[in-house]
Amino acid sequence: MSTPTKFISATPVLASLDIERSVEFFASKLGFTKVHVAQGEYGIVSNGPVEIHFWACTDRHIAEATGCRVEVQAIEGLHAQCASQAVVHPNAPLQIKPWGTREFAILDPDGNLVTFYANTNA
Repeated sequence: MSTPTKFISATPVLASLDIERSVEFFASKLGFTKVHVAQGEYGIVSNGPVEIHFWACTDRHIAEATGCRVEVQAIEGLHAQCASQAVVHPNAPLQIKPWGTREFAILDPDGNLVTFYANTNA
């Protein structure tokens, strides 16, 4: 009998028109650490257990149709930080959703939608 598979984590890989710019945005605006930067190829940032990867893309429409969700604690502080830097998406302010999360979203420089959320029932 085989051991059942247990999924451990997921890592979003977002489209980037400029790897250096993407990595710098996440580092300077959101407090991520630069892990890997290969302009025109691939980039990685991390913050604690969360990593976000970037692949080099030449079509902005791909990035604009892509997004990810990142669970956080103390979402109010992150929201205040993002609001002070004017990166909160105007159509995605901090709010409680009917599916049990408190969340807000930002757009990165390439148009990827990144939603930060905290469970309200946890």
